[in-house]
Amino acid sequence: MADHRWHGRRQGVSAQSKTLCRLSEIEDGEARGFSLSAGQPDILVARQGNRVFGYVNSCPHVGTPLDFQPDRFMNADGSYLQCHTHGALFEIGTGRCVAGPCAGKSLQTIRVSVDTEGRVRVEGGAQGRPPET
Repeated sequence: MADHRWHGRRQGVSAQSKTLCRLSEIEDGEARGFSLSAGQPDILVARQGNRVFGYVNSCPHVGTPLDFQPDRFMNADGSYLQCHTHGALFEIGTGRCVAGPCAGKSLQTIRVSVDTEGRVRVEGGAQGRPPET
């Protein structure tokens, strides 16, 4: 199957199909970016073991994407998601900013899950919980 990528994000994944990738395609302790259908924001999915966490790929500080290169979302030791514009650090499991210019704010969450066949799925497109202010 061809891998249609653009700036590190899979193209052609619609909110209707809901499948983003297989869990095995995201390394444990890493994150990966995805583009959904037109009009939907880019998202990222972080993996910790068999759990996945989804967020809109937009820093609450100035709205820039978190990754400075495709699929480069983690800080050096892999313990936090990092905005590479100003260095803000976000908890992987909550999206809450713990250091940087947006401390106390959160990434907008996206409902993602892993199904029984090991597919990472987005639930209802990029409609998630709004960021905390």
